[in-house]
Amino acid sequence: MNILKDKIALVTGGSRGIGRRTALLFAEEGATVIFTDLQENDASRETLAELQKYSPKSMFIASNAADYEETVKVAETVQNTFGRLDVLVNNAGITRDNLLLRMQPKDWDLVIEVNLRSVFNFCKAFSPMMLKQRSGSIINTASVVGVNGNAGQCNYSASKAGIIGFSKSLAKELGSRGIRVNAIAPGLIESAMTQAMPKEAHDKWLSEIPLRRGGTDLDIARTSLFLGSDLSEYITGQCICVDGGVSL
Repeated sequence: MNILKDKIALVTGGSRGIGRRTALLFAEEGATVIFTDLQENDASRETLAELQKYSPKSMFIASNAADYEETVKVAETVQNTFGRLDVLVNNAGITRDNLLLRMQPKDWDLVIEVNLRSVFNFCKAFSPMMLKQRSGSIINTASVVGVNGNAGQCNYSASKAGIIGFSKSLAKELGSRGIRVNAIAPGLIESAMTQAMPKEAHDKWLSEIPLRRGGTDLDIARTSLFLGSDLSEYITGQCICVDGGVSL
């Protein structure tokens, strides 16, 4: 369909997982994709090679999303290379799970810095570019844990709830200039970790999901594709739960 034809898109944390699948789907649908991660490695090189099969101008930038000065340099590179940015996907994130009584302050700080501050950094650095264009779609990755909470994840829940509130506020600030801001809240996503669970535990996990299956990277990537495209041109300030109904 090429629904992102001629668009320039950036995905943070794009070397693996949801970020990688989103970057690849965007490229398959016609976008030129820039993706970032902490450092160049085998994963980033493999992802870039795959992207360039669809979009030869796609590029990788090594950058710490939690560092504002590094983020400004990313924005300068994008501006100098492409002159615009149409879709920004803030996907970078980490977990440091523990019960609050056992959680170290450094683990609280790190999760808030990487998950929440990185969203602030990229939105602040790229907003002037989008304001000048009078167009753009910003997609921030939250979590159903930020909607419903989860024991043992106070830091992660706080960071993701913060992303939802941030996205709604920024949507109100930028909407009059044609810029849309939305959040995606993934549910439980199938991974090597979930596949390694004992069958009984895995079956119990699935039984709690109305659609009776875990989510996939592609489920999230497709939602980002919709929000990044003109198909969603009248949607802003929303948090879309992509969770098989688990947050009902």
